[in-house]
Amino acid sequence: MKIKRVAFLGLTIALAMIMSYIETLFPLNFAVPGIKMGLANIVIIFVLYRMSFGDACIVSLVRVFLVSLLFGNVMALAYSLAGAALSLLVMYLLKKSDKFSVIGVSITGAVMHNVGQIIMAVIIMGTEQIAYYLPALAVSGTISGILIGVVSSLVIKRIKKI
Repeated sequence: MKIKRVAFLGLTIALAMIMSYIETLFPLNFAVPGIKMGLANIVIIFVLYRMSFGDACIVSLVRVFLVSLLFGNVMALAYSLAGAALSLLVMYLLKKSDKFSVIGVSITGAVMHNVGQIIMAVIIMGTEQIAYYLPALAVSGTISGILIGVVSSLVIKRIKKI
């Protein structure tokens, strides 16, 4: 690995962790538990577009583990990992297709993150009843996906490829 790339990955992991921490300072207490802004996705989307899918996987995985270790617990790790993995995979496939804008990729990623978490909740809790949260999570994911996509698009345009 090139030193510049390793250093940049370290910086992006740190930035994604800071964004995750900022989210804990402003909890969104709506009717459905677990709604978040998804600020760390700005970093993940940037890395996906300006570096590589592998680098985005590294940043996402390390961020999920470290944030769960520092600010969460084992259950948070399971939900976050499921959401992040499904989200990143779908965002990569949409980006690779060249048929979606950054905003479209972000929206789909946000909704898929929620779907991944619901799938994990169904597995852990052993009940499909938890899936009733999905429509509300899809709405919140769409809204946050739009906002994160707009910001990500601006960042991607302003920072050259690494």
